[in-house]
Amino acid sequence: MDRFTSMGVFAKAVEAGSFSAAGNALSMSSQMVGKHVRLLEDHLGVKLINRTTRRQSVTEIGRSYYERVRTILAEVEAAEVLAAETRATPRGQIRVNAPVTFGAHELANVLPDYLAAHRQVDVELTLSDRVVDLVDEGYDAVFRVGPLADSSLIARPLRPMTFTVCAAPSYLAARGHPENPTDLEKHESLGFMHGNTRDQWRFAGPDGLETVELSYRFLANNGQALLTAALAGLGVMLQPSSLVQSEIETGRLVRLLPGYEPPSRVMHILYAPDRRITPKLRSFVDFAVARFG
Repeated sequence: MDRFTSMGVFAKAVEAGSFSAAGNALSMSSQMVGKHVRLLEDHLGVKLINRTTRRQSVTEIGRSYYERVRTILAEVEAAEVLAAETRATPRGQIRVNAPVTFGAHELANVLPDYLAAHRQVDVELTLSDRVVDLVDEGYDAVFRVGPLADSSLIARPLRPMTFTVCAAPSYLAARGHPENPTDLEKHESLGFMHGNTRDQWRFAGPDGLETVELSYRFLANNGQALLTAALAGLGVMLQPSSLVQSEIETGRLVRLLPGYEPPSRVMHILYAPDRRITPKLRSFVDFAVARFG
């Protein structure tokens, strides 16, 4: 038998005044109550309760032991209440990883809403365009753009990431507007450098998918750096729409090739499988799906 259970039965026997009354309170027989008490006495090597056919009396050591047991049981109950509250209320720190452009220009904009709704949760956000290892690097959730490799992680689909090709008015005034993807081969291009950098841009147009070969005037591994270069009139840029939308609305950049759409890329939020997902993680995943699903 479990010693902790026996301690609880012993405490109930002392409080109830008899084995039978304790058994009624615990929904067990008086014989089972006596068995629990005897197991404790055998383990401790002392007599805890003297019992006759008519009455029982707690020994001196039994009374002292009861006082300690009562404190232990109260602490355990308090710990279980705390655990139950933790399961019910999101609290604690959640570590999140996201691609740089999405994280800085979309996720960071909505995080204040999440934190306002969950005041007992802290968020640690890391931005990186490399594929992080969620488990080994200790993240609770990661956002990932592009096709997923086979893994044991749980993936919740989000809306695809869309892209826009654009350039500054000063550049277009000097070099002219491209009318179709093939025209881009005669323009200065700004390229995103990540992994195996490709010198091809693809567009879905009236005649299907078109691919153009480009030579980059400027390469960077950060979308913000490319945005700065584009605003300075250095060339044509293809980047996530969220990065350039406000600049297009203010006229600092001009959207090009409106009849040709760069293919979007799938996006997911990933987390490790856990049959007892914590409230903080569940609340964050649900929030992400609501905002970006």
